[in-house]
Amino acid sequence: MQRFGEDWPVEIDQHYRALGVDTLSQRLGGVEAVASRVGGEPTSWDIREVGDGNLNLVFIVSGDVGSVVVKQALPYVRMVGESWPLPIYRAHFEYYALVRQAKRAPGIAPEVYYFDKPQALFVMEYLHPHTILRRKLINGERVAQLGETIGQFCARTAFRGSELSLSSPEKKADVGLFSGNVAIPAITESLVFTDPYYGAEMNHHTPELSPVVDELRRNARLKAKVQRLLMKFTANTETMLHGDLHSGSIMATDTDVRVIDPEFSQYGPMAFDLGMAVANFLMAYFSQPAHRQEGELDEYQAWILDVIEACFSHFDAEFRHLWQTERTGILFPKSLFEEQGNSADDACDALLEEIRLDALAYCGIEMHRRVLSLAHNADFEEIEDTGLRAKLEARNVLMGQTLIMEPEAYSDLTALADLARAYNQQEVL
Repeated sequence: MQRFGEDWPVEIDQHYRALGVDTLSQRLGGVEAVASRVGGEPTSWDIREVGDGNLNLVFIVSGDVGSVVVKQALPYVRMVGESWPLPIYRAHFEYYALVRQAKRAPGIAPEVYYFDKPQALFVMEYLHPHTILRRKLINGERVAQLGETIGQFCARTAFRGSELSLSSPEKKADVGLFSGNVAIPAITESLVFTDPYYGAEMNHHTPELSPVVDELRRNARLKAKVQRLLMKFTANTETMLHGDLHSGSIMATDTDVRVIDPEFSQYGPMAFDLGMAVANFLMAYFSQPAHRQEGELDEYQAWILDVIEACFSHFDAEFRHLWQTERTGILFPKSLFEEQGNSADDACDALLEEIRLDALAYCGIEMHRRVLSLAHNADFEEIEDTGLRAKLEARNVLMGQTLIMEPEAYSDLTALADLARAYNQQEVL
């Protein structure tokens, strides 16, 4: 079986030890940054393992004063086991990304209190009473300013991680640093951009969806467009990406939104994170008929479309604001525009249009990946009636195909929402 990441050695510090509920207090009890926030005797700490993800160990540690989250990388893919080795250095890059996100989009990423590089471990803020956004969307819950927050987060990290803002030496040094994160991007390159479009060994999909999948994989023009977008993803280092901005990487209350888990971080195209986030909102949209009663379905789906519109509109608004106030890098310098009496607004408009078109195309690819490749979304996977699941997934797959093939037709947000509504009514299977 193909194992992405095996081309690179899994180097482990000789002192590395995977922690457990019974060893964690001994390891961290003497760390002041941790002990002072948890409080009480380490032997009395309440430690729960809560990691239900694909890759890592995650614990909540609670004491007399408060709680923290401890995350440690394992030297293999947890969802598969030791037969799929994976470098623990991915934790280093997640830490680097969290520190940068804290500066570039304050208040959205969790605060990191402690980092142990040899142990591939860090301790961070416990987000409470936040819950995973995907679960809230499946449950039909609403989050105030969700689209606004995600749009602003994507704009701030995109702009401030690029040479629109950073000095050239600083940006190039950071690109050099993150270029060491080779195994994790290899997973994205395969599972997202390649595997959905042929019969890769680790793929799986709902059996009733096969007619749609077979037709999709025969579409050579579609596959060529996806590979061109993969070329951009691998070659373009415009800005630091979150790299895996899906609804499981967002935690929220009814009024607060936080972004977590940037271990897939790398430098790449400005449009990528925005496209990934919107794709997950569209998948939540298409899955709703299986989760909502008829009387509440239309109103909740309309709210999700409003969230998508807000993602794009607030991305644009925040990016334009930063263009006017923080354009201090080597790109589009004011010496070429404002200082010569020229406006740079048209240049900003053109760049934002390019970002939106690419975001829509990346969105379509993510809509395919999450139903055809390895790691699926609970939005669809928890639908027990496979006939109904396939029907809803088919709408999602076909809209994704349209966005990849002709994103320019849907850069207008009204047209994008109308397209989602049209596919939501289609009886494909």
